[in-house]
Amino acid sequence: MIGAMEREIKLRFDAADQARQAILEAGATPLRGRRMQEDCLLDSDDRRLGTCQSVLRLRMEQGRTLLTFKGPTQPSRMKLREERETVAADGETLLYILEQLGFRPWFRYQKYREEFGWRDAVIALDETPIGVYVEIEGSEQTIVEAATALGRAPADYVVDSYRGLFVRDCEARGVECRDMVFDED
Repeated sequence: MIGAMEREIKLRFDAADQARQAILEAGATPLRGRRMQEDCLLDSDDRRLGTCQSVLRLRMEQGRTLLTFKGPTQPSRMKLREERETVAADGETLLYILEQLGFRPWFRYQKYREEFGWRDAVIALDETPIGVYVEIEGSEQTIVEAATALGRAPADYVVDSYRGLFVRDCEARGVECRDMVFDED
């Protein structure tokens, strides 16, 4: 049985206020307020998931933990891949269990996220250590229409993961890539 397919794009914005204003002016409705998300990508020591271009992610935020499996990216002008997700009661215990099963965290990343509804799409405003992105997830037509309502065109679509964007950012700055986390100053 094939799981649900996730279809999404990201759009780069210069500032969170600018992105939020564009989202609200497009007619989106607030769904979930701004909160910190701590994401952890896991894999086995032999990189079994990475080898088949799949991802296992543990996401923890304000009393909620999600475990997500993402399959290989499919050919598309948008990011398209199988996604299975479930809520877990205790993120720390789940991480311990996964580690006992041979899965190790290999990349951590943080972002502040708030979510909005727009037709059958979810629009997320993400403030990350490498900039502000708006992520649109939904049907292909709705994604195109939402991006247009935000003043963007297909040439503006970003289909890379935050990990991929972070690696490119590190390379451009000539720094070693570790985890994409906010400075604790």
